[in-house]
Amino acid sequence: MLDLMAARVAGGATVQFRPTGNSMTPLIRSRALVTVAPADPAAVEPGDIVLARVAGTVYVHLVSAVDHANRRVQISNNRGHVNGWTGHARVYGLCTAVDGVPRPRTAGKTR
Repeated sequence: MLDLMAARVAGGATVQFRPTGNSMTPLIRSRALVTVAPADPAAVEPGDIVLARVAGTVYVHLVSAVDHANRRVQISNNRGHVNGWTGHARVYGLCTAVDGVPRPRTAGKTR
Protein backbone atom coordinates (compact mmCIF):
# COMPACT_ATOMS: atom_id res chain seq x y z
CA MET A 1 0.00 0.00 0.00
CA LEU A 2 2.82 2.44 0.78
CA ASP A 3 4.30 1.83 -2.69
CA LEU A 4 0.98 2.93 -4.22
CA MET A 5 0.83 6.03 -2.00
CA ALA A 6 4.44 6.89 -2.91
CA ALA A 7 3.61 6.66 -6.63
CA ARG A 8 0.58 8.92 -6.21
CA VAL A 9 2.50 11.51 -4.19
CA ALA A 10 5.42 11.39 -6.66
CA GLY A 11 2.84 12.18 -9.35
CA GLY A 12 1.81 15.34 -7.50
CA ALA A 13 -1.20 14.16 -5.47
CA THR A 14 -1.84 14.82 -1.81
CA VAL A 15 -3.06 11.58 -0.23
CA GLN A 16 -4.62 10.34 2.98
CA PHE A 17 -4.18 6.80 4.27
CA ARG A 18 -3.94 4.75 7.46
CA PRO A 19 -0.53 3.09 7.90
CA THR A 20 -0.22 0.18 10.30
CA GLY A 21 2.50 -0.52 12.84
CA ASN A 22 3.77 0.93 16.09
CA SER A 23 7.23 2.19 15.17
CA MET A 24 6.07 5.81 15.02
CA THR A 25 3.98 5.82 18.24
CA PRO A 26 3.08 8.26 19.77
CA LEU A 27 3.54 10.60 16.77
CA ILE A 28 1.49 8.30 14.52
CA ARG A 29 -0.56 5.52 16.06
CA SER A 30 -1.30 2.40 14.04
CA ARG A 31 -4.22 3.08 11.66
CA ALA A 32 -4.20 6.86 12.33
CA LEU A 33 -5.23 8.93 9.31
CA VAL A 34 -2.16 10.65 7.85
CA THR A 35 -2.12 13.32 5.17
CA VAL A 36 0.96 13.38 2.92
CA ALA A 37 1.68 16.10 0.35
CA PRO A 38 4.46 16.19 -2.26
CA ALA A 39 7.63 17.42 -0.54
CA ASP A 40 10.51 19.68 -1.42
CA PRO A 41 13.23 17.31 -0.14
CA ALA A 42 15.77 20.12 0.15
CA ALA A 43 13.48 21.83 2.69
CA VAL A 44 12.90 18.92 5.09
CA GLU A 45 14.69 18.93 8.41
CA PRO A 46 15.20 16.61 11.36
CA GLY A 47 11.90 15.97 13.13
CA ASP A 48 9.81 16.08 9.95
CA ILE A 49 7.84 12.97 9.02
CA VAL A 50 8.24 11.93 5.40
CA LEU A 51 7.08 9.24 2.99
CA ALA A 52 10.36 7.91 1.60
CA ARG A 53 11.98 4.84 0.08
CA VAL A 54 15.03 3.49 1.92
CA ALA A 55 16.83 0.37 0.68
CA GLY A 56 13.82 -0.69 -1.39
CA THR A 57 11.14 -0.22 1.30
CA VAL A 58 8.72 2.71 1.60
CA TYR A 59 8.31 4.14 5.10
CA VAL A 60 6.37 6.91 6.83
CA HIS A 61 9.17 7.82 9.23
CA LEU A 62 11.15 10.65 10.79
CA VAL A 63 13.96 12.57 9.20
CA SER A 64 16.72 12.09 11.78
CA ALA A 65 19.57 13.86 9.93
CA VAL A 66 20.13 15.88 6.76
CA ASP A 67 23.21 15.89 4.51
CA HIS A 68 22.68 18.91 2.24
CA ALA A 69 26.02 18.51 0.48
CA ASN A 70 25.11 15.04 -0.79
CA ARG A 71 21.37 15.74 -1.22
CA ARG A 72 20.21 13.01 1.15
CA VAL A 73 18.35 12.48 4.42
CA GLN A 74 18.55 9.86 7.14
CA ILE A 75 15.28 8.09 7.98
CA SER A 76 14.47 6.62 11.41
CA ASN A 77 11.46 5.38 13.33
CA ASN A 78 10.33 7.01 16.57
CA ARG A 79 11.97 4.32 18.71
CA GLY A 80 15.60 5.04 17.83
CA HIS A 81 16.07 2.61 14.93
CA VAL A 82 17.82 4.15 11.92
CA ASN A 83 16.57 2.77 8.60
CA GLY A 84 19.32 4.45 6.59
CA TRP A 85 20.14 7.30 4.22
CA THR A 86 18.15 8.02 1.08
CA GLY A 87 18.55 10.55 -1.71
CA HIS A 88 16.23 13.47 -2.30
CA ALA A 89 14.71 11.69 -5.33
CA ARG A 90 13.29 9.04 -2.98
CA VAL A 91 11.69 11.48 -0.54
CA TYR A 92 8.17 11.59 -1.97
CA GLY A 93 6.08 13.46 0.54
CA LEU A 94 5.81 15.28 3.83
CA CYS A 95 3.27 14.31 6.49
CA THR A 96 1.24 17.48 6.97
CA ALA A 97 -1.42 16.15 9.38
CA VAL A 98 -2.20 13.19 11.63
CA ASP A 99 -5.88 12.51 12.39
CA GLY A 100 -6.69 15.99 11.10
CA VAL A 101 -4.20 17.75 13.39
CA PRO A 102 -1.63 19.76 11.40
CA ARG A 103 2.02 18.83 11.89
CA PRO A 104 4.31 21.68 12.98
CA ARG A 105 6.86 23.30 10.66
CA THR A 106 5.42 22.07 7.35
CA ALA A 107 4.87 25.47 5.72
CA GLY A 108 7.04 26.00 2.66
CA LYS A 109 8.18 22.37 2.52
CA THR A 110 5.61 21.03 0.07
CA ARG A 111 5.29 21.45 -3.70
